[in-house]
Amino acid sequence: MSGKAARSAEALAAAARRRRRLENALPWLVTVWMFLLWEAAVRLFEIPPFILPAPTDIAESMVKWWHPLMTNAWATLLTTFVGFILAVGFGLALGVAIGSSVLAYRGLYPLLIAFNSVPKVAVVPILVIWFGAGFWPAALTAFLISFFPIVVNVATGIATVEPELRDVLRALGASSHDIIMKVGLPRAMPYFFASLKVAITVAFVGSIISETVAANEGIGHLMLVASSRFDVPLVFAGLIVTGVMGVLMYWVAVTIEERTTGWATRGQNDPRLATGG
Repeated sequence: MSGKAARSAEALAAAARRRRRLENALPWLVTVWMFLLWEAAVRLFEIPPFILPAPTDIAESMVKWWHPLMTNAWATLLTTFVGFILAVGFGLALGVAIGSSVLAYRGLYPLLIAFNSVPKVAVVPILVIWFGAGFWPAALTAFLISFFPIVVNVATGIATVEPELRDVLRALGASSHDIIMKVGLPRAMPYFFASLKVAITVAFVGSIISETVAANEGIGHLMLVASSRFDVPLVFAGLIVTGVMGVLMYWVAVTIEERTTGWATRGQNDPRLATGG
């Protein structure tokens, strides 16, 4: 029986290793197949490049215009990162305030919902009037479009601390500040990192929106110039570069989450799906 049990354990371990290898390779396989199907569809239906370029046409454009792409990608990444950091600081502080105070929730939440409902592209001209075209309108647009998910998720995490637990802690002499810092914030961390994975992706949207309206550099500006020349492969190249940057920033957020809140997953194999919004 012991030999059979050992063989069974080895078989289970080997199956687990194969599954992990498949999980690691699956994103690459799906991406490669998507581009292959894309290429085949364009060639099969003879779609003109100015309507839908093939991946090979986009790759040629990326090689041809690699220096402008990298320069403008760096500008977009910088503005997005600054806006995202501002959103993290502001969103965390406001989320703690709203989640720990009913009065703050009643007073601020309707205003936040109304502000988040305003199309950010309509705010960009105002930011340009205040700060001029360039870096700050893009960074602030990224901030404005990405702080709301952080506020909502942090407030939810803190507000879901059980009333019974609060009562017990107060009976033991804990202050409201102690409850927030030692129970509320740790409880909110999984929500917080879930919101980061949402916020970092929409932050790029904010930067690109601003760059297409009023900027002298950035992927949005590059795409606008390319579309004015009907250089559609370059437009798609800008989209792909932006997607790659978004995936990299998402991966950074996931890595930090796994290092700091691994306890919250309770042994789940993959905590990478964002549940915040």
